[in-house]
Amino acid sequence: MFFVYLGIIMLLPLYAQFKVKSTYKKYVQVRSTSGMTGAQVARLILDHNGLQNVKVVEHKGFLSDHYNPLTKTVALSSDNFHHASVAGTAVAAHEVGHAIQDKEAYAFLRFRHRLAPVASISSNISWIFIIIGILSTAFNSLLGIGIALMAVGVLFQIVTLPVEFNASNRAMNQIIELGIIRNEEEPHAKKMLNAAAMTYVAATAVAVMELVRLIYIFQARDDA
Repeated sequence: MFFVYLGIIMLLPLYAQFKVKSTYKKYVQVRSTSGMTGAQVARLILDHNGLQNVKVVEHKGFLSDHYNPLTKTVALSSDNFHHASVAGTAVAAHEVGHAIQDKEAYAFLRFRHRLAPVASISSNISWIFIIIGILSTAFNSLLGIGIALMAVGVLFQIVTLPVEFNASNRAMNQIIELGIIRNEEEPHAKKMLNAAAMTYVAATAVAVMELVRLIYIFQARDDA
């Protein structure tokens, strides 16, 4: 059973990464009928939503697209920034979806931002306590502390899911409402957004599974 579990937590994220990369490589080759680059798509949706203060910039790296709420910047990877493709349209709209969430003070986004620094620290140090606690039953209390710290990081990943799915829903609504894509392009854009969401689902599933496993170990030792 342990090897089955190990296989799942190793293969699930790899499959999700493969899926998003293969889907992106497929639809980045499909030119959007609007002829708009990702940068133009982002700018159009931002302006339509009264977000003229948000900048659209190029960011080096493969699928390095993101929204920075501190600098109010939508950063698009080079391919998406410069080229007109169905994949680039979907990705750009998704990142603008986060900017719209920020403007509207979307509850899950605000909670994630507040939780982020705490989750980063707790996730990094949790394994110190967990490893010591696992290596010696005499330090089972340290394992409990490590699990509690790890739980904060897992909570962050769980909260990320509604943020990402909501941004994708906003993205589809915007590119349809503004006529950026045609009816025949909608399924392709949805496939791109769903593949990207799969990476977050996989990461969260693995984190939850590992947390449950450690809790089981802790409780088994505590009952012994």
